[in-house]
Amino acid sequence: MARLRITEIFCSLQGETRTVGIPTTFIRLTGCPLRCHYCDTSYAFQGGAWYDMATVLERVRAYGASYVTVTGGEPLAQKACFELLQQLCDSGYHVSLETSGALDITQVDNRVIKVVDIKTPGSGMVDENNWQNIKALFPDDQVKFVICHRVDYEWAKSIMEQYQLSQVCEILFSPSYTQLTARELADWIVQDRLPVRFQLQLHKYLWGEEPGR
Repeated sequence: MARLRITEIFCSLQGETRTVGIPTTFIRLTGCPLRCHYCDTSYAFQGGAWYDMATVLERVRAYGASYVTVTGGEPLAQKACFELLQQLCDSGYHVSLETSGALDITQVDNRVIKVVDIKTPGSGMVDENNWQNIKALFPDDQVKFVICHRVDYEWAKSIMEQYQLSQVCEILFSPSYTQLTARELADWIVQDRLPVRFQLQLHKYLWGEEPGR
């Protein structure tokens, strides 16, 4: 039976994406091959505990939320993640996957909403982007840019144009929590009439850096 190394399973409000504010069960898988400068979940790089699939599903069911987000770390670094996503969909949940975009997403169940974080220069991981993933995106999927400064913003605009991303799926722009004010990024988006969704990390404004929230 497939097993997964998991840092935490908890229920909270979705802090990002188009389902922001909705009660959601989060499954945070342990481990990540990337080391982004702004990472706020470095506690998930190591440790965790091993769970079999049945136990994970039981924990999710106990929370009673209709929405489930599989995140990390980098969840796709564990091969069993693909089976987890499929079983969650088979169980009737609205399932989303938060992934760095560095690993191949083509085997992800088509029912899963993929939220792909395209790494900006400010992340320090820009060379890790797997650009082939763009071909695997569906209209209901989302791509996210975490913007650290004006250089990131201009770079993200160029990537949007190069790959015609606004015609592929929804685009999210989020300010790096400690590096760029929300107002600065909002002003830039409005000035450029950029076809993106501005977002904040709601959970940080409610609960700060507290894990499991």
